[in-house]
Amino acid sequence: MPLVTIIYMVTNVAYFSVLSTDEILSSDAVAVTFGDKMLDYMSWVMPFAVACSTFGSLNGAIFASSRLFFVGARNGHLPAAISLINVNCLTPVPSLIFLGVLTLLLLFIKDTYVLINYVSYVEALFTLISVSGLLWLRYKQPKAERPIRVNLALPIIYLIVCLFLVISSCSQSPYEVGIGTIIILSGIPIYYLTIHHPVKWLADTSQSINLWCSKFFICMPNQEKFD
Repeated sequence: MPLVTIIYMVTNVAYFSVLSTDEILSSDAVAVTFGDKMLDYMSWVMPFAVACSTFGSLNGAIFASSRLFFVGARNGHLPAAISLINVNCLTPVPSLIFLGVLTLLLLFIKDTYVLINYVSYVEALFTLISVSGLLWLRYKQPKAERPIRVNLALPIIYLIVCLFLVISSCSQSPYEVGIGTIIILSGIPIYYLTIHHPVKWLADTSQSINLWCSKFFICMPNQEKFD
């Protein structure tokens, strides 16, 4: 992790050293503009490196996001069908399919920057809440056993950055922030109807979908759910 952080810092220093502010702001891909200016006939290397980096990042995101949905479903926060795993390769196939469907739906948004604003606000907001909770636990339970302890200055700085991102999103993109907030709040009635006070026909439908996914994807519930 320190090595990756250092590489990112050095890369950004290189960008700011070579490119002007106007070039950075007007560039569609800063790394490509940097390569065109510094690498001459070898500038093709930079788009290739960006593609490799994007592929690696996407690969990690698919692994992490699908497991996130999988664990959430296993804990009862999402439909039970998403918590199933394939009996042959032991991967959460329904969760991967669910992630793919969500991705396809997001592709209907024409403006990429609007999508970025949606995701940035929601991610910064929940990160802000999570870090606030961690700091509160450090205050209320300072002597509790923890797998790792870091200097309090680091989460406080991170909290300030997240707070800045949330405030800037609210001021610069109020429409996207409003839509994102509505989507977040829509989880309240869904939670009430499916978890807190489940409706019978919804529970029956969920059970039918769960059974169909088990047969179609050759899946079964994760054993940890029953341990």
